[in-house]
Amino acid sequence: MVLRTAFALLACAAVVAAGYVGWRQYGQRSQPAAGPAAPTIESDDSRPTDQIILSEQAQKNLDLVAKPLRTQVYWKTITVPGMIVDQPGLSDREIVAPASGTIKELFHVPGDSVRPGDALFALQLTSEFVHQTQASLFKTTQELKLAGAKLERLASGGAAIPGARKIEAQSDIARLEASAKAMREELRLHCFSDANLAAAARGDLVTELIVCTPSAMGRQSGAAHSSLATFGVPADEQPDFAYEVQSLAVDLGQHVDVGQPLCRLSSHVALAVEGRAFRDETHLLERSVELQWPVAVDFQEAGAGDWPAVEQEFFIRYIANTIDPATRTFAFLMPLRNQFKEVQHGASTQLLWRFRPGQKVLVHVRFEKLENVFVLPADAVVSEGADAYVFTQNVNTFQRKSVHLLHRDRHQAVIADDGALPAYAKDGERRTIPAIVRTAAAQLNRMTKSGSTSTPKGYHIHADGSLHKNESEVQ
Repeated sequence: MVLRTAFALLACAAVVAAGYVGWRQYGQRSQPAAGPAAPTIESDDSRPTDQIILSEQAQKNLDLVAKPLRTQVYWKTITVPGMIVDQPGLSDREIVAPASGTIKELFHVPGDSVRPGDALFALQLTSEFVHQTQASLFKTTQELKLAGAKLERLASGGAAIPGARKIEAQSDIARLEASAKAMREELRLHCFSDANLAAAARGDLVTELIVCTPSAMGRQSGAAHSSLATFGVPADEQPDFAYEVQSLAVDLGQHVDVGQPLCRLSSHVALAVEGRAFRDETHLLERSVELQWPVAVDFQEAGAGDWPAVEQEFFIRYIANTIDPATRTFAFLMPLRNQFKEVQHGASTQLLWRFRPGQKVLVHVRFEKLENVFVLPADAVVSEGADAYVFTQNVNTFQRKSVHLLHRDRHQAVIADDGALPAYAKDGERRTIPAIVRTAAAQLNRMTKSGSTSTPKGYHIHADGSLHKNESEVQ
């Protein structure tokens, strides 16, 4: 029974195998014979290339600008926020009441420009001390006249007058002169002028005092150490005014005591740029101070109008020794010479300042010097991964070149002069032979990758790389 079953299975397997072989042979006979495989033809436009051809109209549409490059010096910088602030000891000055009294008249209001000696206030004196001092000065002056007349009579008496009496008269005159001098100095402390002192000595007691603008900071005698020139303002650039009235602290008819603030005067000729840096940037600022490297200040002016260019060089003059616990930053200052215009309105003069305290700026502090490098606008260099490219122009042909990118920020890109761009030496610098495109590198790179490098229809390329229309297309 077992043998019969095994023979049956073998017979079935033989039948299935024979049917499969026949089916394969039938399928091969039913299909046409395959010829040799056709070669794959790759279009010229599909091959990667670093060259692109643009018509003149396309160049205008992309606003392409190409010029040869020259090696130069580039400074790496850190950018920190800053603000324009008043120059301590120069910008503001407070005027106080020289004596007790009542405000009788105001001669200037906020915004007015004032010069040294201009009247600011008329103060009706109510100080008992000032009145008593004036009366004592008048009395002493009269006594001096009497003592002088007495000395003349004694001197005219000749030898009949004892010498002791003459000496006594001379001593009285010296004592009265010292007393009168002390009174005059006391009244000068209360802003009495020479004319006021002469009037008080005559007996015309001063009841009204004029408070005037003081001399400009640094122009009075003996104050050369704090002059504007010390803070970078040359003498020929210093204005002929002292200050402008910034604010008033009193009103008409108000009673004031000695030392009470009357107004605040301001002068924005000498300001300062205050930068704020973090603790880990301290060594960079210290190095800038030690090597006397100038600092660049971006005033972020959308339009400078008709103001002249800022030609001042900025150097760090002061670095704070404390750190702000709130912002964790420290301040550093650079003097700033302000620019101004004087606008005349009748008899009054109004000042227009270019820079104002509170204005935000950006401060660029140098920390590394790169020599003999090519500097381009940031849009002239395109990056792909670790590679960086620029484009050279030969009439209508633009060639992509791989370069070594040393540094890049949002405004400029710095590439090395390592032979990637053919260059030659002239006048102590190296200049590139081809013209380098300064704009639209990203757009050109996309066009290069898309393979749009073929000659436009109806045009042909000359040996110099220029694009010309075919004669058959010229009408």
